[in-house]
Amino acid sequence: MNKGFKEDFLKHLSKFNEKDKELFDRIYWVQENRGELNPPREMISWIESQFGDLEKVKNQDFLRITDLITYEGAIFNEIRTMRPILGESNFEVILKAIEDAKDGPFSHPEIGTPEDVFGRIKGEYCMTGSNIAKYDGLHGIIISNSYDPLLLSRRRVTDYMEVAHKWFEKAHKYRSAAVYPLFTWSCLWKAGASVVHGHSQVVLAEGQAYSKVEELRALSLKYQEQYKRSYFDDVYEIHHKLNLALEKDGVKIITKITPVKEKEMMIIAPTADRNFYHVLSDVLNTMKERLGVASFNVAVIFPPLEATKEVWSHVPVIARIVDRGKLNDKTVDVGPMELYAQSIIGSNPYTVFGEIKKSLKKD
Repeated sequence: MNKGFKEDFLKHLSKFNEKDKELFDRIYWVQENRGELNPPREMISWIESQFGDLEKVKNQDFLRITDLITYEGAIFNEIRTMRPILGESNFEVILKAIEDAKDGPFSHPEIGTPEDVFGRIKGEYCMTGSNIAKYDGLHGIIISNSYDPLLLSRRRVTDYMEVAHKWFEKAHKYRSAAVYPLFTWSCLWKAGASVVHGHSQVVLAEGQAYSKVEELRALSLKYQEQYKRSYFDDVYEIHHKLNLALEKDGVKIITKITPVKEKEMMIIAPTADRNFYHVLSDVLNTMKERLGVASFNVAVIFPPLEATKEVWSHVPVIARIVDRGKLNDKTVDVGPMELYAQSIIGSNPYTVFGEIKKSLKKD
């Protein structure tokens, strides 16, 4: 059974010196809490078989963490984070879904998908199309040449990202007012993908970045102006001192203490280059192979394609990845708490980071 997140987190936090604690308190607010219950006698054997410790179920410890700059936050339940997370990998469900996707429209995109008015872009492993039900005026899809959505090699991921940049450039040339790029990737149905065949999405906004991106830009700029320090550097420093972050080839990898949902990773780099793409691929592969992740969401924020009225110089390239749960679960992982209050987390960031660290250190 995994050690609970609260114990690991408070152990590392207790080692912070006064300067480290001041930095932590500037960004994060932490509250410990407890919930109690009285199970009927008939449930006791089931509780002990599921969780091992009856007293820990009867007296549950909570850790609530809020980012005071962005107001992202998470609640960790000691019992939930003690559950094993390296469980079933959904192989039978995945294999059947992938097999069923063999002959779908994305298997022959030139006749099965529309193209953008400025044409298609072809890479080594993918081709673009135009999304038939668009998010926004400029919204394309990057379709893998394999129906298997879980092929995540460095060469493939790099090719997808390089084709995305070519699409952004073409879309900007077609509509010069559109300058705010965003790359998203939803893998399989738990992540919201309506098509199993491997694909990702590209959008180019005009007038302003999308609201959550603009919120992050504005709040991190306010932080920098007030403290004369980078918000992103400080978040990395705090996580590194908590033993939840590392740097590889100039790319910073963070397992967040305020995850939006399970196993959230944040990857930060000064530029979108091959080092960044390789780390993105390595993290995704580790999540798949070592943490049982099959369905995931990725979002990558890039700087605007040209100068804008807003300040962007303080914002790095940012990728965020989140696990969306087991494919055969009938329940969804997002409810009213996540939508309107604060995320409820059932995975231990230290377990997640431990697997990421082991994998990335091998190179």
